[in-house]
Amino acid sequence: MAESVVADFVGRVHAASFGTDDPVTGRVLLSQRRLVIATDDGKETVPLSRVFDVVVGSVPGDLRSFFNDSVTVAYERDGSRRSALVEGEPEDMDKFVRLLFTALLRNVTVTVRHPAKVGGRVTDASDHRASVSVSPGEIRFENCPEPFTVDLSAVIDYERTDRTLGGKKRPALVFRHVEDGRTVESIATVPNERALNILGRYIKIEYDEAMEELDSFDPTEEQLEILVSIYSAGGEANIADVVTGDVAQTSMILDTLREENLVADGESGAALTRKGQMIVSSYLESVNA
Repeated sequence: MAESVVADFVGRVHAASFGTDDPVTGRVLLSQRRLVIATDDGKETVPLSRVFDVVVGSVPGDLRSFFNDSVTVAYERDGSRRSALVEGEPEDMDKFVRLLFTALLRNVTVTVRHPAKVGGRVTDASDHRASVSVSPGEIRFENCPEPFTVDLSAVIDYERTDRTLGGKKRPALVFRHVEDGRTVESIATVPNERALNILGRYIKIEYDEAMEELDSFDPTEEQLEILVSIYSAGGEANIADVVTGDVAQTSMILDTLREENLVADGESGAALTRKGQMIVSSYLESVNA
C-alpha cells in the first residue's frame, strides 16, 4: 500500500474470496483509501469508495457461532455485493471502528438543521452545509455557521427518511438527543444512500447497544403511564404531577423505575434518564404507527 497505514493488527477474519466457511487468522490493514485483509492463503482488498455499509457488533446468521464482537464491512465488486468480517482485541477494534468511519466520512458534506426542535417545539433554525468528523463517542458537524457536537451516548431516537433542506429533497437522518438536559432534534440530509448508511450506522452505535439492554425490560401499564407523564412534563416532574392514583403506590413504582435506571432524581423531581426517554419514544412511536 503506497498510502500510509492508520490501523494494523492481527485478528480473525472472513471473506468469501478466502474459499472457506470458517474464520481464519489474518492481518488487517487500513489506510485512508482501502482496507486490506491478508491471510496465509491470500488477501482481500476493499477500496473504501466501494463500501456502502458497516455493521458493528452484529454477525450474519451463518457465521454467528464463530464471531463475538465484530465488524462487518459490506462493499460492491464486479456488480455484486460482498462482505468481510473482522474480529480482534477490544482495543484494536475500538481504534479500527473509529478510524474506519473517519475515513469513510472524510469527504462527506451534509445539510443540517440544528436544533430543528427543542423539546416538542419547532425552532426557526436555518439550514447549513457542514462537514462531518468523528472521534471516540461523538460526531461533530463543522465548517458551518453554528458547529455542534452530538454525544453518541445521548442519542435517544433515530429515523431514516427524506427531508427537504436547503431547497433539495434528499435522504435524511432525523435523530433526537439530550443536550444540556434538553431533548433536541437534529436533521441531516446527505447526498446519497451510501452516506446515509454510513453516517446512520455511526450515530446508532451506542443507541443500538442501549436498545438491546432495553429489550429485557417489559414495563407495566402503570410504569409506562408514569414515564409518559414525566416525558409530557418536559422530562422532569414532581411526584405530585405524576400521581396516577395512590401516592404510596406511585412512589413504589418510581423506586422500581430508579432501580431499572429509567428515572433519576433531578433538580425539581423525577427525571427521565436516557433509557427512560428511549422507552417513551419507542412506546409513542408504536402508538402513533
